[in-house]
Amino acid sequence: MTTDAPEEYRRTILEIAEAVAPGWERWRAHIETTTTPVREWMLRELAPQPGQTLLELAAGPGDTGFDAAALTGDGGRLICSDISPAMLDVARRRGAARGVLNVDYRLLDIERIELGDDTVDGVLCRYAYMIAADPAVPFAETRRVLRPGGRVALAVLGAADRNPLFSALGMTLVRAGHMPPPDPDDPGPFSLDDPERVRGLLERAGFADARAEEVAVHFDFRDIDECVTFAADTSGPMALVLQSLSETERGQVAESLEAAFAPFRTGTGYELPGVTVVAVAA
Repeated sequence: MTTDAPEEYRRTILEIAEAVAPGWERWRAHIETTTTPVREWMLRELAPQPGQTLLELAAGPGDTGFDAAALTGDGGRLICSDISPAMLDVARRRGAARGVLNVDYRLLDIERIELGDDTVDGVLCRYAYMIAADPAVPFAETRRVLRPGGRVALAVLGAADRNPLFSALGMTLVRAGHMPPPDPDDPGPFSLDDPERVRGLLERAGFADARAEEVAVHFDFRDIDECVTFAADTSGPMALVLQSLSETERGQVAESLEAAFAPFRTGTGYELPGVTVVAVAA
């Protein structure tokens, strides 16, 4: 990535987040059901306590943070943040629907967290560090805003070959000429797929007692059309590519995925395996 590329990349990330925010709102319940094991692991390891101040980075619809806020009680506070105004509006609506009162909504960039040093007792971040231009930067920022003894609990995508929903879709779009092959030197969804690398980055950012492991998830769809619609609504850069395709081109993508996902067909649809790398550090 060139010297000027990180700023351009951040603008691209913001544009993508703004574009997929409506889709994340539509699919919120499906996403939360799929990622329940991840959310439960993060909350258990963060172990929020009454009266604490928590920060959720790249909160999306915000359910992980809202669950954590419930554990801090009336004396606690959640800072629910995202880089995208549209995504933060999704979180506001979700927070209102859940009746969450101890929450402040903030526009924050995970690489430039506009909070003072030693501000929060815990940080949650789900599926965002992996797409940072340089993941060492948001890890260092996270360490800076945490009070002594504070914890971070995070999640990122595991290895591509163990997440066929995203890897097969990406390969299909590349082979069809709809998007270029990924540059291995650029950030991407699988850039933090190694638990040991995540642990090492946390330690270099100043965290002690860092631990990373894997959690299995699965994505359930009635049929391939539902799978493609989900991806077109939520899957980052691939979502924008899918949205730009003609009906015929999307049909061809669906045909390719039907062949790729044949091993995962069940009597009621498709059950696609997935792996998430989770980590906690203090």
